Amino acid sequence: MSHLYIWSRVRFGMSVCAALALFASGCSTTADQTKKGSASSHDLADAVIERYIRAHPEVIVQSLQAMEAKRRAELQERQRVALATKQDELLHDPSSPVSGNPKGEITLVEFYDYRCGYCKRAASAVTQLQKEDPRVRVVYKDFPILGEPSELAAKAALASQAQGKHRVFHEALLASHADMTKDEILKIAAGVGLDVKRLEADMADPQWQAIIDKNRALAEELGISGTPGFIVGTELVPGMLDLDGLKELIVRAGHQK
Repeated sequence: MSHLYIWSRVRFGMSVCAALALFASGCSTTADQTKKGSASSHDLADAVIERYIRAHPEVIVQSLQAMEAKRRAELQERQRVALATKQDELLHDPSSPVSGNPKGEITLVEFYDYRCGYCKRAASAVTQLQKEDPRVRVVYKDFPILGEPSELAAKAALASQAQGKHRVFHEALLASHADMTKDEILKIAAGVGLDVKRLEADMADPQWQAIIDKNRALAEELGISGTPGFIVGTELVPGMLDLDGLKELIVRAGHQK
């Protein structure tokens, strides 16, 4: 059933209501009668609308479905425009860590949170993709949305760049299922060969919070509200992807193997 047909039925129902309301109020001659007539017409209109809805409940369902479809289409259009205009921030922000082939022709951008279970499940696929496809360059966008421990882990990961061990630390953080307390984060850091004392000092640098805030603003403009979120070109996929899903995303974005 088309949206035009649904709306025509609703308009017909409302027209009937309006006609009945006019008839009910047309004989009122005094101010008091006008008030009574108006109240009566409103009651009559409410009753007609209620009977119509009870007789045709599918109209409400179909209208809600149409509204949701329109909302999704508008969101997708906003995302398309934002993705096209934010390519430089997505691909070439010097504050975003990069792994894989630094000069790769395919850039995969990931928004993630170190405490996100779906990000942890997708992590091995991102790692494997880089091993299998030498064209792939990965840009990491720290997007901590699960509280202060997530922010702490993000700051530690960003700070690890100074020691040249971001990727190995990043993968170790996502592989961990422990709470992201400071002690646990530093324990993971030690396990991958980071100088823990230096890392702890570097984590206090306010620039990491500025980067996180910038990533949050970018995510909002792109309509990303959860993690993970994957982008290739102007294709955005919210949610967890396995290795096949990542490869399909690359193909959809116009890159054939």
